[in-house]
Amino acid sequence: MANVELALPPEERPPAGLRGNRLSRSGSRRLREQIIEILLFLAAFSSVAITVAIVVILVTESVVLFRHVSLWDFLTDTQWTPLFDDAHYGILPLVSGTLVSSAVALLVAIPLGTIIAIYLSEFAPFAVRELAKPFLELLGGVPTVVYGYFALLFVTPLLQKIFPELPGFNLLSAGLVMGIMIIPYVSSLSEDAMRAVPMNLREGSYAMGATRFQTAARVVTPAAFSGVAAAYILGISRAVGETMVVAVAAGMQPNLTWNPMEPAATLTAYIVQVSLGDLPHGSVGYQTIFAAGLTLILITLGFNVIGHLLRKRYREAY
Repeated sequence: MANVELALPPEERPPAGLRGNRLSRSGSRRLREQIIEILLFLAAFSSVAITVAIVVILVTESVVLFRHVSLWDFLTDTQWTPLFDDAHYGILPLVSGTLVSSAVALLVAIPLGTIIAIYLSEFAPFAVRELAKPFLELLGGVPTVVYGYFALLFVTPLLQKIFPELPGFNLLSAGLVMGIMIIPYVSSLSEDAMRAVPMNLREGSYAMGATRFQTAARVVTPAAFSGVAAAYILGISRAVGETMVVAVAAGMQPNLTWNPMEPAATLTAYIVQVSLGDLPHGSVGYQTIFAAGLTLILITLGFNVIGHLLRKRYREAY
């Protein structure tokens, strides 16, 4: 700006004071932009730094455990009794409980969440959509401990009328309630992904003679698959990391089983159990919670990697 003003004839140049004010305002504007850029960078970097710090702590503390416990025994032993005199450190019982409860939850959440998303996106009137979405999001805001006692005091007795041999603590009721809890995450994100599909794809499908259901199932859903897959992965991560529902309704006794009608402990439930105990800090039993947490992070990371590959493979650009 200063060079342009100097190129003007003297009689057309602005006063020197005005030029100085412009330069000072321009300099202060650049300074503010640099400060904002630094703040935004720090905000973005903080999430990465916190994640790295969590992983470093878990790995560091887990290494202490593996100095006393063989990694092979940790991965292959079928018993998990680190707090007993005859201690065993096999993580498989906790992993099986986590996977079984998550599988039951996903068998509920993914079909129902997808159906709800298709209805809200393609069939529901505007008034119904505006009324239903807040109720769905309200389900996601209910405290998980409430879901846990709902599973223990309502769902389990209801299931025992159908399966009289079902014990009071079981993975089935915990998984069913977890699925209900996850439905808002799956349906809301999937519906947003479907609403983002361009209208001309729907119009082209209608022009070819397709019905609304055929358009929703064969055009809109495949076109929004990357966003729907992201919703599924979020639901899986939510199910794997759930704590209070399984701690209250599934029991806290490690049990290597793939039967959802039996009680079992999950990785998160065990972490809660030990954290509330009186084990001395630095003991081998205390270090097991870090190994369980590291295992949980690796499982979640695996699902997120799969989800990233699916989104990359089926991502559509419009």
